[in-house]
Amino acid sequence: MDYDYQKMIVSLRNKLILSQEEFAKLLGVSFASVNRWERGHHEPTIKVKRKIIELCKKHKVELMMK
Repeated sequence: MDYDYQKMIVSLRNKLILSQEEFAKLLGVSFASVNRWERGHHEPTIKVKRKIIELCKKHKVELMMK
């Protein structure tokens, strides 16, 4: 499945009321990575994509398709 991680990350971060830095710590990545994902410059690794999907399901954030 081809999820829109950029939109999902923004939605999830807003629902959890976290800064990019706080969200990065939650995922175990750098602030720069989260910033690049939200701007659409890069995509998360497979491992991080799984974490994002898991968090979306847990917090009832829609899994958005491209």
